[in-house]
Amino acid sequence: MSASSPFDLVGFQFLPGYFDRQAQSALIDEIRQIVATAPLFRPVMPRTGKPFSVKMSNCGPLGWVADRSGYRYQPHHPDTGAPWPEMPGMLLDLWNQLAPNSASPEACLINFYQSNAKMGLHQDRDEQDFTAPVVSVSLGDTALFRLGGHERKSPTRSLKLQSGDVIVLGGDARLSFHGIDRLYPNTSSLLTNGGRINLTLRRVTSPAFD
Repeated sequence: MSASSPFDLVGFQFLPGYFDRQAQSALIDEIRQIVATAPLFRPVMPRTGKPFSVKMSNCGPLGWVADRSGYRYQPHHPDTGAPWPEMPGMLLDLWNQLAPNSASPEACLINFYQSNAKMGLHQDRDEQDFTAPVVSVSLGDTALFRLGGHERKSPTRSLKLQSGDVIVLGGDARLSFHGIDRLYPNTSSLLTNGGRINLTLRRVTSPAFD
């Protein structure tokens, strides 16, 4: 499937319906197994201690966490202390297809959005390496995605992400501010109890350390 960019931003790709329903169901089965080993947790803002509205987990060698100590990547679950589960082959294949010239991904952040959850505008900049893109998969209910520029006050545009859609933030778009403004409940039957799962693949360390 060819990529398109409604934002005309170099390095941003939108691949609607990249995963068909069968592939989406297979991915959800994989994520259920991961979460059984690495349970969802609710991170908090470092300065205020305010909980995020989304729950999270991770898979891969490293996982992103947030608590009163700050934002960081670490090799173990913050509650269980166990290593993160391995990243599913389907996601590694996705990375190899969309980022063939980049070092392998080290983290897959799993965000679970319930009907009232959202994610404020932010940059993905806790990584050492910004040359590799961020690859994001949407599963479940439709979400309103917002993308801006390199400054928080830059103009933004919005796009509805449906189950199976994939977006890529690479090149000039790698450090663009982005977020999820809202969910549209009951727009997908993929998840039994509704909601949305977002899978975000990232390279964390410099390839020199690979």
